[in-house]
Amino acid sequence: MLADFLAHPDEFVNVTDHQTPRDRFIQVVKWYLSAFHAGRKSAVPKKPYNPILGETFQCLYDIGSSSSSNDAIAKDGPVSWASDNHVTFIAEQTSHHPPIASFYAECPAKHIQIDGCLWTKSKFLGLSVAVHMIGDAILTLLDHDERYVITFPSAYGRSILGVPWFEMGGKVTIDCEKTGYTANIEFLTKPFYNGKKHQIIGTLFGPDKKEFCKIDGEWNGVMNAKYSDTKISEVFFDTKKTAVIKKIVRPIAEQSEYESRRLWKDVTYYLKSKQMNKATASKSFLEQRQREEAKDRADKTLKWQTKHFTEAGELKWTYENKLIKRLKQ
Repeated sequence: MLADFLAHPDEFVNVTDHQTPRDRFIQVVKWYLSAFHAGRKSAVPKKPYNPILGETFQCLYDIGSSSSSNDAIAKDGPVSWASDNHVTFIAEQTSHHPPIASFYAECPAKHIQIDGCLWTKSKFLGLSVAVHMIGDAILTLLDHDERYVITFPSAYGRSILGVPWFEMGGKVTIDCEKTGYTANIEFLTKPFYNGKKHQIIGTLFGPDKKEFCKIDGEWNGVMNAKYSDTKISEVFFDTKKTAVIKKIVRPIAEQSEYESRRLWKDVTYYLKSKQMNKATASKSFLEQRQREEAKDRADKTLKWQTKHFTEAGELKWTYENKLIKRLKQ
């Protein structure tokens, strides 16, 4: 799901093409709001595979732009088989209790990167389940020294004893301390009576703290923007008319043991072939192995060692070999 947040990688890298802080900020908001629909192809919530400690996922997105000559920068990054014009992504399950996923993406040719760490906290609400997303991500534009701190909405599974359905809710923010631009966005949950599903409202503020743009619409449909200073109204983003760019993942045979698609290949095969008992047995095998490994580490007083991310505070990990670090070498 985290990799699907880059399903419109062209919107991600286009942030760097804008000339003013205001236009770059608007593009960050547009990319952010464009991202949620791709990971939610079904309106029905489905139980995901439980992440395994140390599990990783790598992929890239080909945005079709021409490459510069320095592909070595990309090959030292999160995806060694990428070129510098690709958008590359890596994630790692860096903690099991609580379940923390750390992730990182970059495009070397555009000097843009994003580094984040998220974990979930579930809560039963009668006939619903709330999954709160705790943590944030920092998008950095290296050529402008701009850092955008981004938070994420909660997810809700509704009518869990009937016909279940999914929605998102809660307030999120996007802030750039250097330029002073900020956005307050709310994912609205459906009212009990009447009302529409999947609505968002957002307000963008400039360095003077004055509102200059309002956004509304459906996060999985059409979103509109109205600019108070120019009086211009426009379609901000239309998820129905904008093609998703598919992620490119190495064949399973070339993946390491703990890469997601290889790790879960038996479970996936049995689910697709509707052999539910075998799928359950394969899933239980992986989970039991994880418990035994945890017990063995505890007996030997050993600490789990992450592969690609390093600790950066309490319940926080950061990608070890960021683009900004490699460009300085």
